[in-house]
Order: sequence, then structure tokens, then C-alpha cells
Amino acid sequence: MAKIDKSIQEQIKEFEEELKKTKYNKKTQHHIGLIKAKIARLKNKDEVRRSSKKKGEGYTIQKSGDVTAVLLGFPSVGKSTILNALTNANSIVGIYDFTTLDVIPGLLEHNYAKIQILDVPGVVTGAASGRGRGREVLSVIRSTDLIIMVIDAQQPQQYEALKKEVYDSNIRINQTKPDVKIRKTIKNGVRLGSTIKLNHLDLRTVRNILKEFRIVNADVLIREDITIDQFIDVIEGNKAYISAITIINKIDTTTEEDMKKIDRFKPDLKISAKNNEGTEEFKDLIYDSVGLMSIYLKEPGKDADMKEPLIIRKNSTIEQLCRKLHKDFITKFKFVRIWGKSAKFPGQKLLKMRHKLNDGDVVEIHLR
Repeated sequence: MAKIDKSIQEQIKEFEEELKKTKYNKKTQHHIGLIKAKIARLKNKDEVRRSSKKKGEGYTIQKSGDVTAVLLGFPSVGKSTILNALTNANSIVGIYDFTTLDVIPGLLEHNYAKIQILDVPGVVTGAASGRGRGREVLSVIRSTDLIIMVIDAQQPQQYEALKKEVYDSNIRINQTKPDVKIRKTIKNGVRLGSTIKLNHLDLRTVRNILKEFRIVNADVLIREDITIDQFIDVIEGNKAYISAITIINKIDTTTEEDMKKIDRFKPDLKISAKNNEGTEEFKDLIYDSVGLMSIYLKEPGKDADMKEPLIIRKNSTIEQLCRKLHKDFITKFKFVRIWGKSAKFPGQKLLKMRHKLNDGDVVEIHLR
């Protein structure tokens, strides 16, 4: 079994070396696409075998609050200190590596929202491949709403390394799932349609990438100018698309040269959790990044409660609002009246629940 593992890893390494040597242009586009497809297929094969042999327990998280964010970083970047500064958690803080041996949850209450913050064990290089229980740690972030990438101010090189571990664990940060439809057919080969000019893909490349995944007959419709990597992601269908922000911690320890290196990748915020520097800005950033909005509820015949809003996800519908309030609101729903940006006029009456709400809307729900 070990010999088979080595063979797959060697093949992957050989293909990756070939990619490094091949300069991307229109002439090499097809060849590069084929190599990337082969690498993806081999990695999937390796992942399946590793999973079948996997033993031991992972991390089980009981989610709470309106949304969940996770602090992700290498050991000793100060995640525990950050968690304690942001929430009511009491995470153990130490000056040595691997202080956090479990997932520690905390609750950030900000702008009436309840945001669960998870402090997970520090990842190490090779985490996506299973080193240092990395797979268990990275699997936690797949079900969260926001990844907070924490980088040590004195080690800005951690940024690219951490991004790679996240990418290799099949998570695409700050991306949306490509607008691509692949419908398998029983004949006629591969037929490609697009609603936009494609700069990275053509029929030949699409056909051969699909063939590598044992798909020889399919109708493909692409509605955006995607890359080869994005097309392979769609075929595999195992990617998680999650928002992320990058935080630089320990700025109280930086030199001028450190700051120059940090500024090259444009972090979202620089803080010193130890000195409580930037904490309030950090809370605002988290709130803005998780995509929440405030809805004010009004009882029929009474004034709206404008003091304490209900917090829901942006672009939520009336149906999603009703579900959050009580499951019976769905079956007993009669109509709503809405005041605010989403209404065509104040007090608009709506009989259906598909209507999308806007931040600050006032909603009056009528039940049977």
C-alpha cells in the first residue's frame, strides 16, 4: 500500500514540475489544462484512499449565534489572545507552540448580532495533506461563514503559505461558484456553449479535461470567463466557497522592513491583540464581512420596535425571516407589509414569501 501512495505522489510531483516549466500562452493552454486535470484526478484518487484508511476522531462543533467565523493561522500567531479580546471565551494563552489542542468557541456580540468565533489548533505546512491533524482542522472551516486568516507581523511569508493550505483543502476564499452547467448525455460527444467570450478555454481543452474525468458526452454551458482551474473545480464539485479576511497580529513587534513586506499583500487590518490595539475596528470588520443586516419587526396596529433589530443574512427572503422567527410562521403565513428600501411604497402588502429584504426594512407579519 505504501508503494502505491508513493507512486501517486511521484506522478503528481512530476506533473507539477512540468507545469512550472511550461509558460502559459494560447499555444500551451490546452496542454496546461490537461496536466492540471491529471493532477486533480490523481489528488482525488489519493484523497479517497487516505479517507478509507483514516482513523481517529475529528472535531465536532456545535454552531450557535447568527453566523460562525473561524480564526485560522500557524501556531503562535496569537489566535487565542485575539479570541479572548473579541469574545467571552477563556482560551488558554501560552508563549509556546500548539497551546490550542481543541476547538475553542467564543461569542462576539456586536451591533446586535451574535457571531460565533472559533479558535482552532494552529495549522502547519502540509496540513491539507494531513500533517499535524491538519485535515481535521481545515475541515472545520468548510462549514463556517467567514475565515479570519491570522498572520504574524514578523512572518509575512505565512500569508502565501496559509493561502496554499486553504486552497489545497478544496476551499476557495472570496470566490463564488462559477456559473457553469455540465449535463451528461449518452451521445454526441462534448458540446460547448457560452454566453461570453472565453479567454482561457476552448472546445478542445474542455473536451480533453472532461475526458480525463471519464466524461465523454456532455452539454456544457459557461456564463462567465472562467479559468482552467475554475472549470476543473466545477467538474470535481467538492469545493467550498467562503469569504475571508486577512489580519496581521503583533504589529507592536514590527520593524519598518516588516511593514513593507506586509503592505505588499494588502491585509484587511493590522492589530495588536495583546495591547488591545485595533480590537473595535476588528469587530466592525467581522460584522461587515459576514454579510448580516438588520430587520425591524412591527406588530399590526403598533409602532415598530426600532431599538433592537432582528439580525439575518443579507438577501434573505420573507420566508427565511419567518423560519428564523418560528417554524409555524411558514404554515400560518397570510401576508406581510413592508416599509423600507425593498418596498415599492411604504406599507407595501405582499402575499408571497419570495420577496428579498433590505437592511433596515420594517416588516409586519400577518398570520392566519
